Amino acid sequence: MACWLLKTEPSCYRYADLEREGRTVWDGVTNALALKHLRTIVRGDEALVYHTGDERAAVGIARVVSDPYPDPQADDPRRVVVDLEPVRRLPVPVTLAELKADPALREFALLRNPRLSVVPVPPAFRTRLLALGGLA
Repeated sequence: MACWLLKTEPSCYRYADLEREGRTVWDGVTNALALKHLRTIVRGDEALVYHTGDERAAVGIARVVSDPYPDPQADDPRRVVVDLEPVRRLPVPVTLAELKADPALREFALLRNPRLSVVPVPPAFRTRLLALGGLA
């Protein structure tokens, strides 16, 4: 099982919306590298949901419940989506400032290429991020 960090603007879609709905189509990804990452996600992978904007924090864990498939709202065959279900909210949101301050996360793709909306989370970074989020 791989782990991914998926960004969302909370004014458009919040982790609370995912909890309320129980399932969503994760769409809106247009960057070529982010789409490449999205295409490698498989059913059963874990996703850390990260709020951008004023929050800038990882806030919850979701499970990918579909393999990537063509975005039904896009006329571009390169655009894909996946379906997500909520797993649990992080007890403590992990802010971007905390991630940047942690030397163990220095090479995390979120910090090296902050404009990407989909980034892989290697196992060591996942463990550290979850510990910072109160899930030791």
